[in-house]
Amino acid sequence: MTTKSRQALRQYDLTELPDPPKPIDAMKERPHIARADQTLRSHFRNLPGTLVSGEGYLCLEASDARRSPHPDCLVAFGLSIPPDVIESVANGYVINEIGQPPDFVLEVASPSTGVRDYTTKRDDYAQLGVREYWRFDHSGGRWHDAALAGDLLVGDVYQPIPVEEGSDGVTRGYSVALGLELHWEDHTLRFWDPIKQEYLPDLVEALEALAAAESRAANAEARATAAEEELRRLRESLGGQLPA
Repeated sequence: MTTKSRQALRQYDLTELPDPPKPIDAMKERPHIARADQTLRSHFRNLPGTLVSGEGYLCLEASDARRSPHPDCLVAFGLSIPPDVIESVANGYVINEIGQPPDFVLEVASPSTGVRDYTTKRDDYAQLGVREYWRFDHSGGRWHDAALAGDLLVGDVYQPIPVEEGSDGVTRGYSVALGLELHWEDHTLRFWDPIKQEYLPDLVEALEALAAAESRAANAEARATAAEEELRRLRESLGGQLPA
């Protein structure tokens, strides 16, 4: 650990947590976790005090870490501690040190962890005070009890969030915590913005949109340069009679 990291831990009275073990089948769920993480990071990147992280321990006390879950993705809003310090220096989320539980937790199904996701972990996250707990099964319900499911903490007990399958084959539910709909569509988890009426772009889509915008800008610049050159030639052919 660097001197700067030690100073950050002391400044915010945080504990550095160990890395949790990786599931034996982690590679099966990894693309879905990465996609959700990148999409939400991009969406909330300009909202101060917002942490999007995951795969580190989530516990009440640091001493509980090795007995605690390590969610695939979590989101916390309104933090007083810089989110990058929590993620990069503390390497996990200790509720009593940070001062609040996460607002949103997501677990992605895998053969080795699927049953625990909708049984014991559901109880764990309720006891930890996580406002919303969502589960996504890209297999469509082979490893979870549903393709998509969510729970809202009411008091200290989870109540199911309504999730419906539409005639278009898309299963959807609304997250109050995120202000977004979660969609199970063609074995993929997508986040729908109900205000803009569009999906949040994932990393690949965002890069493609950026490349298209840069291409349009380059084309516009080339057209402007060509127009300026044509105007220059016209002025020269008219002996400078055109106004500048």
